[in-house]
Amino acid sequence: MGIGNIGGVAVAVTVGGAGATFWLIMAGFLGMSTKFVECTLGVKYRNENPDGSVSGGPMYYLRKGFSERGMEGFGKFMGTFYAIGIFIGALGIGNMFQSNQAYVQLNNVTGGLFDGLGWLVGIVMAAVVFAVIIGGIKSIARVTEKIVPFMAVFYCFFALIVIFMNFAAIPEAIANVFDGAFTGEGVAGGALGALIIGFQRAVFSNEAGIGSASIAHSAVRTNEPITEGMVSLLEPFIDTIVICTITAMVIGTANVASPGFAGDATGIAMTSAAFETQISWFPIPLAFAGMLFAFSTMISWSYYGLKGWTYMFGEGDMGQTIYKLLFCAFVALGCMVQLGPILDISDALVFLICVPNILGLYILSPLVKKELDHYMARIRSGEIKKFKDR
Repeated sequence: MGIGNIGGVAVAVTVGGAGATFWLIMAGFLGMSTKFVECTLGVKYRNENPDGSVSGGPMYYLRKGFSERGMEGFGKFMGTFYAIGIFIGALGIGNMFQSNQAYVQLNNVTGGLFDGLGWLVGIVMAAVVFAVIIGGIKSIARVTEKIVPFMAVFYCFFALIVIFMNFAAIPEAIANVFDGAFTGEGVAGGALGALIIGFQRAVFSNEAGIGSASIAHSAVRTNEPITEGMVSLLEPFIDTIVICTITAMVIGTANVASPGFAGDATGIAMTSAAFETQISWFPIPLAFAGMLFAFSTMISWSYYGLKGWTYMFGEGDMGQTIYKLLFCAFVALGCMVQLGPILDISDALVFLICVPNILGLYILSPLVKKELDHYMARIRSGEIKKFKDR
């Protein structure tokens, strides 16, 4: 869950009208299948290191999967290309963009209290991030397993309150979604929300298609790749289909997408305006939520970038420490600079790494089908016991 659940939906609705919501939901369903394949491959082709740690993700399943098909040179190229892209992307969209947006929201809600103090906010944020990521994947998991459910419940609680306070407008809001779903602008808006806003800003936390989430899924304790693929199916459903739909209903029932409303606000400002129609003080908890969204995204992407780094430079402790210090330096830098071209380059790279990843998923999907058939056959034969039978 990220800022895209709040602002990305608003952008899609602004561009494509209420019908864009329908296409966001369809993108979520498609993302479930993509996520299933890439997370299954992530576990199947991961590296288990001598110290017990695990490294996995697209760079590994692209290299190993293509090598098994007699394309070893091409596989190595694809793996290295992905590793470089995810490393640089982690410093941009997974780091500087997040800290920058968190600082901007904090400064806005405090009435400009931190004008000129971006360096101070950045140093504090960098110190907190470093304290978490220095402990590795287990430390990151301990923090995110607490923050992310809290964020989801916190946000959805207030969102549902607003929806039910506008209860009379719910039927019309739902009708507008279906009425506008098949117009030209509805399709365009849905594509923008699901692809550009979702992938370019990496704010849809399911990250289906990018392949980044499979890096984290690869660290799971299991000998059955299919089980992790099945677990990953839930992420696009909860994140995109459930939470993004709730945001769309907040906007739709409050009717803030109408021309001229709230100064023609867009993005997170539009969603904030929707909440303000019923809860005047909501910009304050929304800023708090934004800080948590940015923080959880940064520590997650630090791990993605780390695995890109170790793929290229090895698993040595010194190298990993250098990377973590570099990552935290960029956290602080994000609060002090105008992102501009830096963010554009990282965005382009993350979009670009979707190409080898999607190609790999398509070529390697027969392996996943075979793996799934074998797993289900063992369940039917009783070799693998269902939980209720144990």
